[in-house]
Amino acid sequence: MARIYNSPGKYVQGPDALAELARYVEPLGSKVLALSTPSGIERIGDKVRRGFESSSADVALEAFNGECCDTEIARLGEVARAAGCDVIAGIGGGKVLDTAKAVAYQLNAPVIVCPTAASSDAPCSALSVIYTEDGAFDRYLYLNANPDVVLMDTTVIAAAPPRLIVSGMGDALATYFEAKASVDADGSTCAGGQATAAALALARLCYDTLMADGVKAKLAVEAGCLTPAVEHVIEANTLLSGIGFESCGLAAAHAVHNGLTLLPETHAMLHGEKVAFGALVQLVLEDAPTETIEQVLGFCMEVGLPTTLADLGVEDASRDHLMPVAERACAATDTMGNLPFAVTPAMVCDAIIAADALGRYYHLDGE
Repeated sequence: MARIYNSPGKYVQGPDALAELARYVEPLGSKVLALSTPSGIERIGDKVRRGFESSSADVALEAFNGECCDTEIARLGEVARAAGCDVIAGIGGGKVLDTAKAVAYQLNAPVIVCPTAASSDAPCSALSVIYTEDGAFDRYLYLNANPDVVLMDTTVIAAAPPRLIVSGMGDALATYFEAKASVDADGSTCAGGQATAAALALARLCYDTLMADGVKAKLAVEAGCLTPAVEHVIEANTLLSGIGFESCGLAAAHAVHNGLTLLPETHAMLHGEKVAFGALVQLVLEDAPTETIEQVLGFCMEVGLPTTLADLGVEDASRDHLMPVAERACAATDTMGNLPFAVTPAMVCDAIIAADALGRYYHLDGE
């Protein structure tokens, strides 16, 4: 099987980058449908519109309804056609970006993704995560190309609620462990082939960057500052994690996340928060060294990522309540099979309960 390395056509990161959106639309088309939440349009709409005042391209801003589901993708496709838009842009969080990518895929149009938070590694990938209308995981939609442009406005991102960049750290925290497991299993990647050494090196750099700068970045954004540590973590959460997961592979951490979406009490938790707990579950499944588990648990506790089921809002930790989560995580269509050993739902259920016990133990130990 061939080794395949996927990446966006262009990655742009810096202060006030969103004001330059028109510059990146112009080579791709004449009119962009820019999707964002109503609150997002209120926050960044003027900055975007000003950038098009002297541009040969036009922009139409459209409110996103809140869920990356088939009905919303179809609705926005019709809006784009009716408005004569030949480029799609997503401005917002992971679900806005995934929706923009899916709409562009349906229309065979170029796409620009503009995260307003470094909350997940969704921006760079040729992948959209599709949910049901009520927020449960439905499927992965594999796209035929990565985004044409990823535009990271670090002024906007640093001003977002700190919980969002911390959630992005949770998503990125799992990248190296899942990548290494997939490589060890000689598994296929989201890019459709086997991993390259370059992608695995970026996945490792992602983890090392979080360990070096994660706490500093969290404290900086809480203080309202854009520092080098924040810039480093934005890149780790977005570019390094995005290439690492797509070109190396996902494994247990994301499969556990997908299982957890079956529990309504977790729906208030962000993607990366659930993935961080999934990373702990994967480390338990792999019987990772104690020092590795302690480093990950310590990092999670320092930045405020979940380490217990209670942290995720799950009060019922019984096997009966958790077994459907484990069974969903082991679905043949999910990524649990990228571990380099056979896994059963019973093993996953045990690992979830054991990870929760570890999280509670280390919380008590730190008091």
